[in-house]
Amino acid sequence: MTGFGRAAATFREKDISIEVRSLNSKFTDVRIKIPQNYRDRESVLRKILMEKIERGKIELNLDVKSPGGEEEYTLNTTLLKGYYKELSKISAELGIEKGDVIPAILRLPNVVYPSGSTVDEKEWETIHKVLEEALVKFTEFRRTEGAAMEKDLTLRITNIQKYLEQITPFEKARVEKLKVKLLTNLEENFSKERIDQNRFEQEVIYYLEKIDITEERVRLGQHCKYFLEQLAEDAVLKGRKLSFISQEIGREINTLGAKAYSSDIQKLVVKMKDDLEKVKEQVANSV
Repeated sequence: MTGFGRAAATFREKDISIEVRSLNSKFTDVRIKIPQNYRDRESVLRKILMEKIERGKIELNLDVKSPGGEEEYTLNTTLLKGYYKELSKISAELGIEKGDVIPAILRLPNVVYPSGSTVDEKEWETIHKVLEEALVKFTEFRRTEGAAMEKDLTLRITNIQKYLEQITPFEKARVEKLKVKLLTNLEENFSKERIDQNRFEQEVIYYLEKIDITEERVRLGQHCKYFLEQLAEDAVLKGRKLSFISQEIGREINTLGAKAYSSDIQKLVVKMKDDLEKVKEQVANSV
């Protein structure tokens, strides 16, 4: 599930802002973008994120600026020379013009960074408060998105339950249709006198057993009910369980379609599959 939270505050002459973003992922992947002179607290920020966010591709962006943009910067001459030397070497090997590469090198990470190697505790307290506020907004964003997803999933599963109920009127008709078809086939190939009615009834019963969808209907109803129960559970991580249940729902719907022997039931099966596909798409974003 995606998430976003942003917060900002002012500390002395600095404007501090933090953005926390996340994308769906089965694993926890934390990426932190902060100014060079704040690197000594990166592990602290990472720990806070992992405690607050269960899973996903998480990105934190810490931006610190002075209102007038008058920060002092330090040039990492050793790193700059190293880049320049390697680029010059590659240019000579490839026989291409080196050109003015200095501006490009200056834009590379850590070549130019804000001066000042330490950050006092008061400033870190402010940063921590801003991060907590951003995480609160992040959680609210996810909660809102989760509520919308729950509403949509409930609608889709409820639709499947309604379609399942609509199958009932067509069940008797499909039985009569099967009897007529079997009898017609027999009469076209054999005279009525040669048809054994007892044997005919046995054959009808045999085919009725093959196309009987009672078990599938019962299981499908149970799976839908279980899905809604798990969806209503107050659990942080339930995407995998919902994904498994949706797979079971899909199996029963497919079997219903295969044994339908009724165009009316097939139409309902198609509608079920359409709603189920939307369910799977939604659940995939929370796994």
